[in-house]
Amino acid sequence: MTPSTLILATALSLAAGVVTAQPQGKNPPRSTVICLDVAGRSLPATCQVPASRLDSREDICLCPGDGERVTVPICAAGVRAPAESAAYERARRKAVMHGSLAGGTWQGQAMCVAPRDPVSGR
Repeated sequence: MTPSTLILATALSLAAGVVTAQPQGKNPPRSTVICLDVAGRSLPATCQVPASRLDSREDICLCPGDGERVTVPICAAGVRAPAESAAYERARRKAVMHGSLAGGTWQGQAMCVAPRDPVSGR
């Protein structure tokens, strides 16, 4: 085997090891996807999730029709999501930056959503 072939084989095997070692996502996740209409109202998202009560990650989420796919943080333990209201919907619509609500606040409270319950799927 020539030295260049050996170097190439070593580089490829190291690259393959790096690719397989990539994490699939945090469990429990720190963010999720919601769908918003033009007024800021939440639409139901369709998410594929693992068939596990222990794994609360979401593989992919799709929005129906004209709904905009928005990434939103999951509320920390002991923090409740803001109550839905027309004023909150308008503020949420304005706070969306590049498809995300990360860092958005409303009345001093973080714009977040409750974690998904793996038993009920909600």
